[in-house]
Amino acid sequence: MRTYTRLPLRLIKGKGCWVWDEQNTKYLDAVAGIATCTLGHSDKALELSLRRQLKTLQHISNLYHIKEQEDLAEWLVDKSCADSVFFCNSGAEANEAAIKLARKYGHKKRGIKKPIILSAKSSFHGRTLAAVSATGQPKYHKDFDPLVEGFKFFPYNDINFIENIITNLEKSQPSISAIIIEPLQGEGGVNPGNRNFFLKLRELCNKHEILLILDEVQTGVGRCGTWWGYEKVGIEPDVFTVAKGLGGGHPIGALLVKENADFLEPGDHASTFGGNPFACRAALTVVKEIERRKILENVNARSSQLVNGLIDLHKAFPNNIKETRGWGLIQGIVLREETKITSYDIVNEAIKQKLLIVAAGPKVIRMVPPLIIKKNEVNILLERLYSTLKEFI
Repeated sequence: MRTYTRLPLRLIKGKGCWVWDEQNTKYLDAVAGIATCTLGHSDKALELSLRRQLKTLQHISNLYHIKEQEDLAEWLVDKSCADSVFFCNSGAEANEAAIKLARKYGHKKRGIKKPIILSAKSSFHGRTLAAVSATGQPKYHKDFDPLVEGFKFFPYNDINFIENIITNLEKSQPSISAIIIEPLQGEGGVNPGNRNFFLKLRELCNKHEILLILDEVQTGVGRCGTWWGYEKVGIEPDVFTVAKGLGGGHPIGALLVKENADFLEPGDHASTFGGNPFACRAALTVVKEIERRKILENVNARSSQLVNGLIDLHKAFPNNIKETRGWGLIQGIVLREETKITSYDIVNEAIKQKLLIVAAGPKVIRMVPPLIIKKNEVNILLERLYSTLKEFI
């Protein structure tokens, strides 16, 4: 079905941070499956691990204990603030699970008949109906109403607005079950969360017994230079969701909760494929390779290099570039509103320069390369980005 406007490329193979098309043209991949191919393409450790897994079990049912799933859950709990995990197949599914959890929490813990979940404007939480209803971008809602009710929106990083909403809605009786928010808005324009905002948000949620849910689908698993995006804003959520980079290109998602938010019981939620041995083996390999190879150190080193290069690009093209922003290896270039150039123009021109980048809205260019990207590859990225932007002067 025509649900994608595809770029004029048919990619057939990849290695590390590079991909090739049918004509054997080689491209530097700063998209990585949209922040997904953590270890790059055709990683040897991942290949060997999954070959071994295919000789044992690839899928059984969650009716039985699954060792790979338990090992991954143990690793995730050990490396985060969470106490338990539910596995699914994608970020949208993880956020769906979080929404169901928030509603049950509202009913059982706070006695709310119609729980409200607050979400940020310009957010993105997925394409399923509840997840898209929680997404604060009207363009994703068009033609899909009636949407799932029970969501209200606030401007990102605006604590005063949230305080007013909570004051008004909680005036006579409990009404708000949860707040769902990204520590950095990815699809919404590579917009980082403000640390003071998140500290005050955590205080408000504690005061009113509101669940704080962080959508870490794009920011989690080392993308920001820390294991989790919540570490960048100095707080711990009650609930957070992950996917994308966790599987290194293999479908897996997870809902992680602290004990105070662990309200789901047998029969409340399920997933046929969620947490199957193959997906969990992929995720276990990814996280252990990040540890073994000290990849977080690489993320931070390459991030500094990339940020400095983007600042130089800003100076070189001041009439087109408004600012650069991001954390770790999720970085964005914000184009000036008055320029006629769009991010989609830049993405298409970059292909001609043998560079793959991705838009985050009409005026933001996003770079999310594999976390293994090397120093010389960042230099190539910057050189090709310069050549791309130069075409528009």
